[in-house]
Amino acid sequence: MLAGLAALRVGAGVLRLGVPESVAVVIATAIPECGVTGFIESPSECWSRDGLGQAVEDADAILVGPGLDDIDVSVALLKGALKHARAAPLAFDAFALGALSRQPGTRANGQHPPVLSPNRAEAARLLDVQPDELDDDTNQVAAAIARQWDACVTFQNVVSSPAGQIWDIASGHSGLGTSGSGDVLAGAIVGLLARGAEPSQAAVWGTYAHVTAGDRLASRIGPLGYLARELIDEIPAILAELHS
Repeated sequence: MLAGLAALRVGAGVLRLGVPESVAVVIATAIPECGVTGFIESPSECWSRDGLGQAVEDADAILVGPGLDDIDVSVALLKGALKHARAAPLAFDAFALGALSRQPGTRANGQHPPVLSPNRAEAARLLDVQPDELDDDTNQVAAAIARQWDACVTFQNVVSSPAGQIWDIASGHSGLGTSGSGDVLAGAIVGLLARGAEPSQAAVWGTYAHVTAGDRLASRIGPLGYLARELIDEIPAILAELHS
């Protein structure tokens, strides 16, 4: 829900959420602005309905990961997205990042590089190291993941392209570690992808909007204690200022 609302707030336009069928009605009621497709909560059957496959085929951008809590279902959804996405750009977050280790390639049919938005634990998993073995140099970590997975990566306010280009988005507060904050970031990125931004551009501006929203909430509420849902409400004004 957080990711979907963030996508709408950056101007994605039309939102469809693919969610487990057991919560589909609840989600549709909570976010009347979106369409909802329920999928069967079984790795072997989650793509068996025409609706989810068709929704992905028609999408301008796809995000996989937020809200998932089963690795086998995550792997099935990841493979399905790669198969059905055609030329749509992809973003992976949360459990989808863990599923990558079971998927040999992240590009399908010559797609743009996907955008990955790992936290520290997920970054260590992507590099097959323990979290305490992760390099303290954030730039190095982002670049290493980007090279290994042929992807654009946003990691702790640093964005790296597969070719090694680095963008460092200044500032950011520890409050951005609040629960759900990463889902907001991933949603902002996929919303910008849907608007036609290239992967690295979507990662940079999504990260900038996320960090700046945190800065503004920190100045009003304090560096800790603001909520991920409050980040979403800051985003439209930030983008409007960039546009002007």
